[in-house]
Amino acid sequence: MPVDILVGTQWGDEGKGKLIDVLTRDCDMVVRFQGGNNAGHTVEIGNDKFVLHLVPSGIFRPGVSCLIGNGVVVDPVALASEMRELEKSGMDVSVIELSDKAQLIFDYHRKIDGIKEASADNGKKIGTTKRGIGPAYSDKADRCGIRGWMLKDQAKLKPAFYEQAEKYNLLFAAKGVEPIDIDAAWKIVAETAQYLAKHVSDTVISVNKAIKDGKNVLCEGAQGMLLDIDHGTYPFVTSSNTISGGACTGAGIAPTHIRDIWGVLKAYTTRVGEGPFPTELLDETGERLRRIGGEFGATTGRPRRCGWFDAVAAAYSCMVNGINKLAITKMDVLDQFEEIKICTAYELDGNKIDALPSSADELARVKPVYEIVPGWKADTTKCRDYNELPENAKKYLARIAELVDSKIAIISVGPKREQTFFA
Repeated sequence: MPVDILVGTQWGDEGKGKLIDVLTRDCDMVVRFQGGNNAGHTVEIGNDKFVLHLVPSGIFRPGVSCLIGNGVVVDPVALASEMRELEKSGMDVSVIELSDKAQLIFDYHRKIDGIKEASADNGKKIGTTKRGIGPAYSDKADRCGIRGWMLKDQAKLKPAFYEQAEKYNLLFAAKGVEPIDIDAAWKIVAETAQYLAKHVSDTVISVNKAIKDGKNVLCEGAQGMLLDIDHGTYPFVTSSNTISGGACTGAGIAPTHIRDIWGVLKAYTTRVGEGPFPTELLDETGERLRRIGGEFGATTGRPRRCGWFDAVAAAYSCMVNGINKLAITKMDVLDQFEEIKICTAYELDGNKIDALPSSADELARVKPVYEIVPGWKADTTKCRDYNELPENAKKYLARIAELVDSKIAIISVGPKREQTFFA
């Protein structure tokens, strides 16, 4: 049976968690395939608001299996805390499986992450969440990291943890930084391992068995394509492959099983952290978008940088991901604008270009070429069907779809489940 993939097609924060929650109505399994607890997926159900960082958003649908795949870097303490909070809210966390191949994040990863960011020159700061994501992926590439299976075998986990912690403490000492208290840290890790051990499994076997048994599987990405380690605005990116292709490696799924690739696009553009952002608005309009849209990071609370819709970047993203179904979120944020701008090209050193430069330095120098379209000046938050949208809102959606060369399948006009409908 088919496997669908859902990814962000901008710089993250597009509303993937909400869309995953909507799409899981027809799913048996959701698999998170990359990133770590630097992601924040917000889901609102009734009067309750949940923010997930590692647990797949399918947790809110009874009976849906939730897998944390091998491509994810997992802070076990953060995961256990998240699961316990979900238990308090009445969620069944027994459906959560953690890959025995997932790399683990510990105190020393978080500490070195913060040190690197603090010591970087202003022009070289990444804007990391300091959750230890990059250092954990570095250890993975360096083949010295600790994997999920050790949570089930503390006799192996303890010496491995001490060895790595002592190595990092030598590095901290060389930098004149206070080392971590390894014994205290281990005590927390040991208790956490005991809690998580029963959830650790070979998720590659689990997901492929589900596919063979005819189950519907949805792969959940974190961050957005423009933060992809290979295809994003390097070096201002995350440390994993956020594109749809990352689902195959990050979940252990053959590409022959893939059916639809969903791309989530915000009706305008936002970015958190450092790096070039061609359509960023550093004026009252940008502040207005931030205020109306509640644009503050779900993970860090940082205010998001806001700007008009960037069709150049979005089209590139849709191409690389192979998006065949678009979900447009936060249409309602544009309800009160007299006119709306769409970036349809860039101007670089006096030349007009219609593709995303690979160089972050060049992208930082581009000037957006805008097309101005009329707003709709009407409340869309009560719309429950495409035909109920104002005419100019429909035209705006049609223009976006044309520019990014994909089809719109879902529209969202607010944070609630009922404010999302199929086009």
